[in-house]
Amino acid sequence: MTALKKRNQEMESSSSIRIAVRPLVEYVLRGGDLDSGFGRPNALVEGTRAHQQVQKEYGELDQREVYLSAEVPCEELVFLVEGRCDGLLAQEDGSLMIDEIKSTSGELAFIEAESYPVHWAQAKCYAFMAARERGLTHMSVQLTYMQLPSGELKRFRKQFGYMELEAFVHEVVAGYAPYVRLRMVHRDQRDQSIPPLAFPYPDYRAGQRKLAGAVYKSIQEKVNLFAKAPTGIGKTISTIFPAVKAIGEGHLQQIFYLTARTTNRAAAEAAFSLLVQAGLRMHVVTLTAKEKVCFQEKVSCRKEDCPFADGFYDRVNGAVLDILANETMIGRQVIEAYALKHRVCPFEFSLELAYAADAVICDYNYIYDPRVSLKRMLGEQKGKAVLLVDEAHHLVDRGRDMYSAEITKRPFLELQRAYKGQHEGVYRAAKTINSFFVALKKEADASSPVDYQKPETLLKLAEDFLAQAEQELFAPVAAGVSPESAGLLLETYFTANNFVRIGKLYDERYVSYTELTAGDVRLVQFCLDPSQLIREAGKSFRSSIFFSATLSPLHYFRDMLGASEEDYTLSVPSPFSREQLQVQIHPYSTRYRDRERTKSSIAGMLRKVLVERPGNYLLFFPSYVYMSLIYEEVAAELPDQVKLMMQTGSMTEEERESFLAAFQAEGEQTLAAFAVMGGIFSEGVDLVGDRLTGVAVIGVGLPQIGIERDLIRDYFHTRDKDGYDYAYVYPGMNKVLQAGGRLIRSEQDQGLIMLVDDRYLQPHYAGLLPEEWK
Repeated sequence: MTALKKRNQEMESSSSIRIAVRPLVEYVLRGGDLDSGFGRPNALVEGTRAHQQVQKEYGELDQREVYLSAEVPCEELVFLVEGRCDGLLAQEDGSLMIDEIKSTSGELAFIEAESYPVHWAQAKCYAFMAARERGLTHMSVQLTYMQLPSGELKRFRKQFGYMELEAFVHEVVAGYAPYVRLRMVHRDQRDQSIPPLAFPYPDYRAGQRKLAGAVYKSIQEKVNLFAKAPTGIGKTISTIFPAVKAIGEGHLQQIFYLTARTTNRAAAEAAFSLLVQAGLRMHVVTLTAKEKVCFQEKVSCRKEDCPFADGFYDRVNGAVLDILANETMIGRQVIEAYALKHRVCPFEFSLELAYAADAVICDYNYIYDPRVSLKRMLGEQKGKAVLLVDEAHHLVDRGRDMYSAEITKRPFLELQRAYKGQHEGVYRAAKTINSFFVALKKEADASSPVDYQKPETLLKLAEDFLAQAEQELFAPVAAGVSPESAGLLLETYFTANNFVRIGKLYDERYVSYTELTAGDVRLVQFCLDPSQLIREAGKSFRSSIFFSATLSPLHYFRDMLGASEEDYTLSVPSPFSREQLQVQIHPYSTRYRDRERTKSSIAGMLRKVLVERPGNYLLFFPSYVYMSLIYEEVAAELPDQVKLMMQTGSMTEEERESFLAAFQAEGEQTLAAFAVMGGIFSEGVDLVGDRLTGVAVIGVGLPQIGIERDLIRDYFHTRDKDGYDYAYVYPGMNKVLQAGGRLIRSEQDQGLIMLVDDRYLQPHYAGLLPEEWK
């Protein structure tokens, strides 16, 4: 085969585009569906039960779930449009009719024939393909809406000639083609830029090449990797670079870099930017929380309140094409600039870009949280994507939060009062749930608040409330209902909806408990073990790379993050010498019962170090209360040459920056900064060289004793594991390792680590410390 002939065949192959009906019509007719509506619940849902109920009524000659496809040329491109229609029905006159089924929990009275053009578009595409395959001159189309849970139906019918259907499909494809052309040109540029791309530093640091190789091999072999790699070796670039190379080799099409903190996102942006400067052509999108990027003073996504939401879908396609044609690094400032230019919501705009980007930098919840995950990602797209999970030790507790849900009494009492005489359904549903909580409070006063059974009664009441709330939310606001009450109804709707969603995940890994607070009652569905759900969320992706400096002990994190037997494990030794680090153990008890007794001794030891070894110190404590106790003791006899600072619980970004800026290499005074383990200054902080002289870790970081930690302990104890380690020791020592990891960040750094607790001398705790600390 000649090179020219081979190239022509490659061009022919690359100009053939495979696209499913639904994403095609949703792109072109954006605003016609409630699937991406602003500020209100989605009344139209994919209801398998509804589809099955309608399909049961089909006749003997009717067909269900029929696969249809057609090639549609558009200039130099050929689109293979495909999908499954819900029903292909035989009519009495011998003709055929497409049946498109949609389910809704809202009132059918609010749905008219032209309410959702995107549904007609979807059905017309199926009609075109069916007519073309069968040589028919016309087709009937039916939209069937089912109200859940009543089962009430509402139908609309139209008939179309084949020529009309063909013209419509060609028009839709022509609307999608500019986006495809842009993506194809960009993909060619991207793929050509990757092979010559070199590692962006002159040499690999010790351990970097090993980590990068393991990441590439895991992606290549479609397995997950659990990597413990020390602070300071450059984990970010060591995971991103091999993932980019895997795109160049055809193993991947998309990278998701997942973080728990803003500082880690900035590091990922810097790594990608370095590769872009070296010649890489990639669209790298950073997702920022809605509350941070919203242009309005008060976040309200109703089109009546926000000009960036009103008409969003009329303008977003142009905005997407504009930014993708002109930008590569698409961070917050770039997104905001284009959002203002095109008058679109910056948050929703960023989500649209995430589906098209080569790399997405975002929080864990966009993949793992069932409330906010990128739900429009198809299985085929996931299979060509990798998850790079930075600081993966955070995902255990974050997973518990994402897969737990709670519901409280107070909002339902307020809604009961607000909607009395305004909306009988909302009033009664809210009153019923409020009464449930009144009875629950009496039971909780007299018995154990813990129940290992799913809270079926409350879940059923919450579903009833959702049905009534949706009727009100999709109707004009009643004259007697205040905006505050309408806002509370919407907020409570989303809370109840999440409670019901988590109820569907409830199994032996869950427990429910009741908690009484001042004037309120709450019921929590608490996820004891998130491992299966984390594994389920990531299983469609080609590979997941979990990495952290403190992924220790590895067996614990493999267990809690859902590892399978074939997944790889990597432990990279520290590249730093023992001579760089001096470790002192001060065996004072920091247990709660001993804190008053030992506070003077600990404060005196800290003062002595601060006076005898001038420099900058970070002093970490397990809680704000304990930190304040020692702070007062140290400050009481503070020498003039020592300056104290203390972290507060609600620091602004400016205050955080000022806190870190105080760490100067040539400071006039010794600086002692008091901070909390597991807080904003114990991770993602780089104070290299003489900016940080020493770190003190007071205590072993154990989480505060409470009902949830005790439930975790008991759960793992019944599964032949050390429940106390799983609930308390491992999470606590992880905070210790993170805090101590602030000290040595480069080959030139030196410093002192003070471990203040007598338990550091016990073999169990000492065994969890890094080798270079021993």
